[in-house]
Amino acid sequence: MFEHLVAFKFHEKLESSKEKELLETLHGFKDVIPGIIELTAGLNQTHETDNIHGYTLGLRVTFADRQALLDYGPHPAHQAFVKMLDGLIANVIVVDYPNGC
Repeated sequence: MFEHLVAFKFHEKLESSKEKELLETLHGFKDVIPGIIELTAGLNQTHETDNIHGYTLGLRVTFADRQALLDYGPHPAHQAFVKMLDGLIANVIVVDYPNGC
């Protein structure tokens, strides 16, 4: 299995309707993108630090294998999500690693 972790930082605070739209889109990936074992996404609720560095949306996807992760990037559903982010993103952190190796 492979884990895919993403933290999104936006240029400005998003309206709640936009946050909901992004989350619904992410949660829908499991139904349309092959190789997804588990997917969680949500708004940052941390109280561990006073400064979350502006990263407010998180995503964790467990893929069946590395190939499923590689196939995810160009998948039309993922590409449509990327287009939804156009002009909104200040920065993104991505971490991919094998799980259980």
